[in-house]
Amino acid sequence: MDDVTRVRNALERAQFRRRVATVVGIVVVLVLTALGMTYVGFTVAEVVRQFDQWWAFVGAFLRPDFVDFTLATKNAGENGIHGFSALWYSLLHPGSIVTGVMSQASSGSVLTAAAATTVIVGFTGTVLGFPLALFFGILGSERVTPYPWNFVFRGTMSTIRAIPALVWILIFIPLLGVSAKAAILAIAVDTIGNMGRLFTDELEEIQDGPIEAINSTGASRAQTVVFGMLSQVSTSFIAWTLYIAEINTRAAISLGVVGAGGLGQYIQLKINFGTQSAYAQAAAGLIMVVFIVVAVELASSRIRARLRPGETEGKGVLDVIRSLGDLNKWLGRGTREDA
Repeated sequence: MDDVTRVRNALERAQFRRRVATVVGIVVVLVLTALGMTYVGFTVAEVVRQFDQWWAFVGAFLRPDFVDFTLATKNAGENGIHGFSALWYSLLHPGSIVTGVMSQASSGSVLTAAAATTVIVGFTGTVLGFPLALFFGILGSERVTPYPWNFVFRGTMSTIRAIPALVWILIFIPLLGVSAKAAILAIAVDTIGNMGRLFTDELEEIQDGPIEAINSTGASRAQTVVFGMLSQVSTSFIAWTLYIAEINTRAAISLGVVGAGGLGQYIQLKINFGTQSAYAQAAAGLIMVVFIVVAVELASSRIRARLRPGETEGKGVLDVIRSLGDLNKWLGRGTREDA
């Protein structure tokens, strides 16, 4: 057997092994999938049986009903003003929108009040979490706190980041009940982990020149941190804060699903009614969610683009709509790559 034949046979054997490994891998994946479906009781027959009911549910969502958009449309006449007519009526009567936003007690049944609650929960949670995020973020940097002491603060932030806001609110429910107040605390704690870690990473990348210049003047350690380090990253810190505020608005909607108020609670309550009219009203709630998320993300993106050197434009509307499928943002988790 010559060398060419031996090489060809070796290549054929290697190719055969790869094909066998591919087939075995596909079979293993299919078996694991079948076992997983059996474990949770998922069957195709059940999907077929429930399909007509589900299709009726989807059909109701295709006819959004804004009857709950404001108190005026909800209470107009015996049955209120339905469909997009309620939205049009509210736009023609801006005073009714203001009244709806101010009716905080109706946040679970009026869309404008629910939207205001959602935005307030996200914004307030971000503001309350910012001071501790700044504290842990600065002390977590090796440039400020020497190794291994900086890992105490990094470890704290990593632990907080590992727990989503949906779990943090369960911890605060015994303190404040299932409410928007508990949601604010949950988002504030979540902000400490997420924002603090972004601050730490930003400090690790600063230049040594300004620090050495401050040190040469005989400045104290605190003055070096403030004027030599934080002065380099102040713009980035503001940009990251806006980004986290954007994520927290989505998290506020998710927290509403567990009863913390806002748009999430409105949609969850409507779906629980289980009627076609309630599904149509839930669809209007979903449209409000998309509007709030897109508006907040566009505003945040535009401001961050202005703050960062070299950037003149933020995300476009299509980019924001594509990001609606980002599960991490809905769970209150963001990464540097997402920004």
